[in-house]
Amino acid sequence: MKFLDEAKVYIRAGDGGNGCVSFRREKFIEFGGPNGGDGGKGGDVVAEAVEGLNTLIDYRYQQHFLAKNGRAGMGKDRHGANGADAVLKVPVGTQIYEEDGETLLADLVELGQRVVLLRGGNGGFGNAHFKT
Repeated sequence: MKFLDEAKVYIRAGDGGNGCVSFRREKFIEFGGPNGGDGGKGGDVVAEAVEGLNTLIDYRYQQHFLAKNGRAGMGKDRHGANGADAVLKVPVGTQIYEEDGETLLADLVELGQRVVLLRGGNGGFGNAHFKT
């Protein structure tokens, strides 16, 4: 079986979360110090070859895919949560090209094969990261 199916999608990876600036302040603790947590990592955009699909018709109606952003760090050394990945499910045998149509990014030929198209941003450092 030979077919030609084409779809253009717009993807965006998630931003990393902000680090937190916080200081421990308690009444009877003489030296509190910094305790701001790091921000979470942003979500990746991943393409995965799955069983049961034979066309790219789903991408005709939804063309924009955004991964979630990482959450910000908080006081008391609490780190932010990582953002969720955006997974594009495509049929086996799908070739993914750059926008110019000539640069091949990935060729998904095996069932379950995954390729990361965009990496999410790193989370920012909180001030607890810099203490010695």
